[in-house]
Amino acid sequence: MSLSQPELQTPVPSPCINVCEMDKATGLCRGCMRTIDEIVAWGTAGDDYKRAVWKEIRRRESELDFG
Repeated sequence: MSLSQPELQTPVPSPCINVCEMDKATGLCRGCMRTIDEIVAWGTAGDDYKRAVWKEIRRRESELDFG
């Protein structure tokens, strides 16, 4: 299992990198690329939810221009 695919680990690790700043334009955290709702839900969520969030993070990474 690769560290480049944390979503495959059990338990699923948080994507938080301690850069906690919400971007007003995207509604995403600049550090972990989660929405505030995803961040709030993370602590009590199961691995299936967490893997779905990781999948969404990967999609966002591929679509956003970090300019």
